[in-house]
Amino acid sequence: MMPHVRPQGYLQGMDLLDFEQLTGRTRSHVRELNELQCTLHPQAAQAFVALRAAAATAGLDLAAASSFRDFGRQLLIWNEKYRGRRPLLDLAGAPLDISEMSAAEIVRAILHWSALPGASRHHWGTEIDVIDRAALGPGQHAQLIPAEYGAEGVFRQLDQWLTEHAAGFGFFRPYDRDRGGVQPEPWHLSFAPVSAAALTALTAEVLAQALTGVDLAGAEAVWPQLAEIHERYVRAVAAPSKLALAAPRLGMKRVSPAARPS
Repeated sequence: MMPHVRPQGYLQGMDLLDFEQLTGRTRSHVRELNELQCTLHPQAAQAFVALRAAAATAGLDLAAASSFRDFGRQLLIWNEKYRGRRPLLDLAGAPLDISEMSAAEIVRAILHWSALPGASRHHWGTEIDVIDRAALGPGQHAQLIPAEYGAEGVFRQLDQWLTEHAAGFGFFRPYDRDRGGVQPEPWHLSFAPVSAAALTALTAEVLAQALTGVDLAGAEAVWPQLAEIHERYVRAVAAPSKLALAAPRLGMKRVSPAARPS
């Protein structure tokens, strides 16, 4: 098992994630919130409950569309997308025909929307995809596309409220804009006091160890560019603000900016 990693400035007293937790091989670091139908790291769960209560005062019914996802589930998603059993989308969200694509092109297309198993932030229990159930009409379902959170979208009020209030509860949006890797995901919240340290700990070497011996579709195209994939699709995210790292609405200690990922 890989050792714990403690970045400078990390919140004292918080549990650090080990190799199996970082890469989604275990559920030992998360707990189920049955009433909210999600599974989260205990600190992230506390923060989400508080965030949801605050959102309710603004008329929003904050709900988790996705939360913790283990290695096996991420591997299934990856393999089914690579083999054409799940839709594979271009940057505009239109379906792609994999029969006309090389292995490297398929891998890149998957990475724009889905992480490699072992590299998903959802493994940490700190990530939540959120919607506002109060904004949905009868029989209407969220699609989790950027347009829903835009100026004319069904979740425009949620988007604005999160921009103004999420950081105070420790949350930020890692995929706030296109950095040449994962596409913007305005629905994706990350609990900074834990995820900042997890990102530092999830090195390219840790990811390589997680994928060793795994039946990964397209592995022949993944391994030669694993270091680049790690830099572009794992590391290239927004840095949490000092406010999110301190999570003042939860009474947490302020941390040094050194804890923030670059």
